[in-house]
Amino acid sequence: MIALLFGAACCSWAEADIPTYRASNAFAQAHPEGRRIALVIGNGNYEEDPLPNAHNDALAMSEALRARGFDVMRYENLSGAQMREALLAFKRRLGDGGIALFYFSGHGFHVADRTLLRPVDADSRAPRDLLRGGIDLQAVLKSMSAPRQAKLNLIVLDTCMNEPFGAAGSASLIAPDQTMIAYAAAPGAFAADGAHHGLFTGALLKAMALPRTTLEQSFALAAAAVQEASGGQQSPWLSSSLPGLTSETRLAGLSLDADESVDTLRSRGVIPKDSAEQYELTFWDSIKDSNHVADYEAYLQAYPNGRFAALAKARIERLRKAAPKTEAPATKAPPERPRPTPPAAAKPAPPAAAAPERPAPSAAKAGGAIKDCPTCPDLVALPAGDFTMGSNASDPSEKPAHHVSIATPFAIGKYEVTVAQWDACVEAGGCQPSPNGSGRPKNTPVRDVSWDDAQQYVKWLTKLSGKSYRLPTEAEWEYAARGGTTTRFWWGNQMQTGKANCKDCGEPWQQEGPTPVGSFAANPFGLHDMNGSVWEWVSDCWHNNYKGAPADGRAWDDAHCRVRVIRGGSWREGASYMPTTTRFKYDASVRHSQNGFRVARDNK
Repeated sequence: MIALLFGAACCSWAEADIPTYRASNAFAQAHPEGRRIALVIGNGNYEEDPLPNAHNDALAMSEALRARGFDVMRYENLSGAQMREALLAFKRRLGDGGIALFYFSGHGFHVADRTLLRPVDADSRAPRDLLRGGIDLQAVLKSMSAPRQAKLNLIVLDTCMNEPFGAAGSASLIAPDQTMIAYAAAPGAFAADGAHHGLFTGALLKAMALPRTTLEQSFALAAAAVQEASGGQQSPWLSSSLPGLTSETRLAGLSLDADESVDTLRSRGVIPKDSAEQYELTFWDSIKDSNHVADYEAYLQAYPNGRFAALAKARIERLRKAAPKTEAPATKAPPERPRPTPPAAAKPAPPAAAAPERPAPSAAKAGGAIKDCPTCPDLVALPAGDFTMGSNASDPSEKPAHHVSIATPFAIGKYEVTVAQWDACVEAGGCQPSPNGSGRPKNTPVRDVSWDDAQQYVKWLTKLSGKSYRLPTEAEWEYAARGGTTTRFWWGNQMQTGKANCKDCGEPWQQEGPTPVGSFAANPFGLHDMNGSVWEWVSDCWHNNYKGAPADGRAWDDAHCRVRVIRGGSWREGASYMPTTTRFKYDASVRHSQNGFRVARDNK
């Protein structure tokens, strides 16, 4: 077996001689004296899911490499732009030849045939940001690819390899010539943190410190130790074009100390948006700035041992001391933990190319206003029509883009259902009170309502008005939201301030809740707040994509369906949630502070 050594054929990492290939075939070659350059990046200061060990990893790995003759470029907590600048500087430093080593500690993930490293400014709640801002492993390889004397490329990634957007692939695991890539985890798997280091980095540092240990042996020993410490749940992966180095190489004999064992198993990846963890994060994000004890009690009811349990208890204690007589008991129903279905992105990635602009039809193409009773929502009559639903250049859940014909005219709410309209149903005994809704302005959208709650409302409204009210189908909702346009937003392909109620969309905006209905301009059909304000329930059952979706605008339902579609984004999200094709889901019984709805009915 051919051994690649940091030293002569029998030497160890600790010796500073230049490595040599020993082989009896044509591949064997000697590397003349050259330089050793290492780029070490530790990203830990993420706004969501920070990694305190990334600093320790980068510092310890830098010291270990310097002791082995490397000229180390060490950086921490880089944005995407800064990571790209560091790679350019790395490339320039390699111009004189030698050994190149790239090390990264931080969040990472796998998308089809791509391995992406996450900068600290890429939002894990925003798949658009992740896919657009993640640093592709191919960019790292490109920075090391130029022909040079004594070329040898080593890449060490202490990140997860989980696939939050679909099934993992393997093409990115194929190492180019004269390259070795050491992954902390196998494709599709998570990587763990220990008490002081990433589990993989801790094991590798310990293996490197052993006397007279070859590079091959170091990775083999580290891999075996990680597998043992994680109970087989994390298996480091090696992709190499160097002789003697393979992912199957395993050596026993290296054990990690108690303080180096697993601390957090699934710590270094992007959490799938359809996971229980993401539901918890979404729940917490919706209440983290709340001044209501009931919100934190609801979180503790759903997640008594959750990652924010201690903080929630502290907030409750603080709020009770500040206003002991003003809080009502918790009424918010906790979200059900999601079923183990394939993960789906919470928010889509940006289109590869902007759709061509098309003049929007005038509002006259929509019918006049309809009001079936004094307390009924205002409706706008929409004509039958055809449109393209979804996007082929965006999130997988929005694919494939497909032609839909709305054959039957229908009417849809000019605004989202308001607190006042909901209260009318509550007073009549047709609906349950919305949690914490009594203190909200009457002309703002009702929220904290589930899909099941919305069904109660439309049933009551049908009885009150004598008309058949319902939730719009998902196809009807997108048809209405587009207003006859084909662009990303009804106003064009670029975000414009003052068009939607979201945190990046301009005034008026407030963190505490959505603005009154009608605060922003209507789309060409005369409908307000289709983008932003609150997420809106529609009637359809959730499907991970549009394969097999109805082409006639009817609801896509399944027997015993419990997970329903929501559309449009909310005031709490950023501008990247605002495109008309954005879709997400919740269990039908979940009451969430960002979820509301608008009504529809047939208009024959």
